[in-house]
Amino acid sequence: MANLAEQILTELTEAIENEELFMPTLPEVALRIRETAEDPDVDVPTLAKVVSNDAAISARIIKVVNSPLMRASREIDNINMAVNRLGITYTANLATGLAMEQMFQATSDVVDKILRSVWQHSTEVAGISHVLCRHFTRLMPDQATLAGLLHQIGVLPILTYVEERGSIPDSISLSRVIEEIHPRLGTRILRAWDFPENIAVVPSQYTNFSRDSDKVDYVDIVMVANLQTLAGSGHPYTKLDWTQIKAFEKLGINPEDEEGESEDLTAEMDAAMSLLQ
Repeated sequence: MANLAEQILTELTEAIENEELFMPTLPEVALRIRETAEDPDVDVPTLAKVVSNDAAISARIIKVVNSPLMRASREIDNINMAVNRLGITYTANLATGLAMEQMFQATSDVVDKILRSVWQHSTEVAGISHVLCRHFTRLMPDQATLAGLLHQIGVLPILTYVEERGSIPDSISLSRVIEEIHPRLGTRILRAWDFPENIAVVPSQYTNFSRDSDKVDYVDIVMVANLQTLAGSGHPYTKLDWTQIKAFEKLGINPEDEEGESEDLTAEMDAAMSLLQ
């Protein structure tokens, strides 16, 4: 790692330990949606009205609900019908995750390129997580999608720090800094945002390949989804013995079975990923 990257890594580590690092806040639209959905007396029209304040998110939710993944019996063309079809919790989780894209913006070319790459990867992991959750667990697909979208949220304060510092290392060195720091930052951010612990713990644990929980959870789903996005690449994680990773076993997936167990889910995964992009 270049000297500049090493210096930034040292500074970031000290800032984290001293709780001096800037932590991002939840986007306003996501905050409003979550607060509304958490009201025990909320109804579909009320949540739909809040979601409709963001035209882009509304359009994408309608796109999702009309997709083959949701298997709607008839086309849905407004946000009220979409919320009614998805339900309040599912809508809130999906809208929260989609709102995160607003945070992945930068002023420098190097940082912007990394942010775009991170968001692209997050949508891929989220789409695969959704499909894995539906087919191999009894957990909630909307929660799995949200966990996938947020698993690299810890990248944001790192890049904010680098931009404000004014000295940006080369992209390879910066990527190494991010890989070292972002997991623990991600969990810290999600806890600060009051996300459920089963989601908040995902950033810090999805690359803990020796992890073995009592039962399958969202960490397992995101871990497997992340590895599947890397299959066939030269990433160091592809050199690991995936048969020794308990997450595959808990999902009932044989990582050596290239046919994807008894059914080919590639098309469904591709569709799920495209909906989030």
